[in-house]
Amino acid sequence: MPKKTTLKSGLRVLTIPQRGTKTVTVLVLVGTGSKYETKDKSGISHFLEHMFFKGTTKRPAPLLVAEALDQVGGQYNAFTGEDYTGYYAKVDSSHFDLALEWVADIFLRSTLSAKEIEKEKGVVMEELHMYRDNPARHVDNLWMRLLYGDQPAGWDIVGRPESIRGFSRSDSQEYMKRQYTASNTLVCIAGNIKQRPAVEKARQAFARIGTRASTAKVPVKEAQQSPGLLVEWRKTNQTNIALGVRAYNLSDPRRFAQLLAAVTLGGMMSSRLFVEVREKLGLAYDISTASENNPDTGYLVTTAGVKNGSAEQAIRVILKEYKKLKTISISKTELTKAKEYEKGKLALELESSNAKASFYGAQELLEGFMLTPEQLYDKINQVTPEDIKAVAQDLFVPEKLNLVVLGPYRQEAIFLSLLKI
Repeated sequence: MPKKTTLKSGLRVLTIPQRGTKTVTVLVLVGTGSKYETKDKSGISHFLEHMFFKGTTKRPAPLLVAEALDQVGGQYNAFTGEDYTGYYAKVDSSHFDLALEWVADIFLRSTLSAKEIEKEKGVVMEELHMYRDNPARHVDNLWMRLLYGDQPAGWDIVGRPESIRGFSRSDSQEYMKRQYTASNTLVCIAGNIKQRPAVEKARQAFARIGTRASTAKVPVKEAQQSPGLLVEWRKTNQTNIALGVRAYNLSDPRRFAQLLAAVTLGGMMSSRLFVEVREKLGLAYDISTASENNPDTGYLVTTAGVKNGSAEQAIRVILKEYKKLKTISISKTELTKAKEYEKGKLALELESSNAKASFYGAQELLEGFMLTPEQLYDKINQVTPEDIKAVAQDLFVPEKLNLVVLGPYRQEAIFLSLLKI
């Protein structure tokens, strides 16, 4: 079982012993991301994540930072989201002390060299171009832009070219001091460990963390009374679409029915949309439905890359399946399949120490409590066909529908006329 220890500084240490593994993962999560940014500093969370790998007072060059874990075969990386940022190292458990010291080093003692900042601006700009040049990836950003518009929730996590080019060392230092504080940080240690010694080592490693209060994010504005549409012209060999609805946040108990609705629609190879759009009609190689729940936002969305000229047909099929889910009760057999799929997927994911750290850490950071896999299974098992139908009737209505089309199209009228359900 995971154990949470809150230190005098306010730093939380989460220890998750795991039998049968020879590895240990140290994951540090900080409660800040792109939703905490201002427009002129859009992308600063992601940029700072990059800079933590560019040198510390102990390891003053990027090569020295990388070599520290490369020489023991460790895995390490970082990620930035809307609500939190994470840094991790996974190693053979015999190198636990090194992994903990390394993560604490980049987290607390990065030098944020002005020279490295100027170089990294070019790297991040190329990352931005890479994502925008990938239609399947870019359509995700367009989806968020359509839903939330010109506010932090609608901005690209990587940032805007204008803001990226303007980042300075003082910007990074100020953001780090403001957000990377003890009460806003969670250290997760999972794997082949003993809890008490691990907590004590974490206390020592993070003794220098700042204790000032972090800055809260601006509340997300949700405003939609009619179907939303965003069409971006691009000369491509296929059309990428994202079609879905606004849905529930993390605190809403209906999110479990939302999850199973998404699995039924497009979460697996035997799901309704995979069968209809790919297997029967041959319109797409890849089609899937995702369910997302964040502290203050949520959505259900189907994404697909379809034949040019077949986008309208694919949209009609997706909407038809949405409508069917709210008008015809799902059978107990199909609902059981969705439940067992989701539970089985989670069980497989949680076999590794890094997955356990992320699983429990994200819950504690975003929700303030942790459910075990068994408790989650219980909530999934409680969902009934009536729950699915009620959620579908609430979500699949015109005023919550949103559609992104990325491909060789300039006319919006035809797509807007399809958004009926």
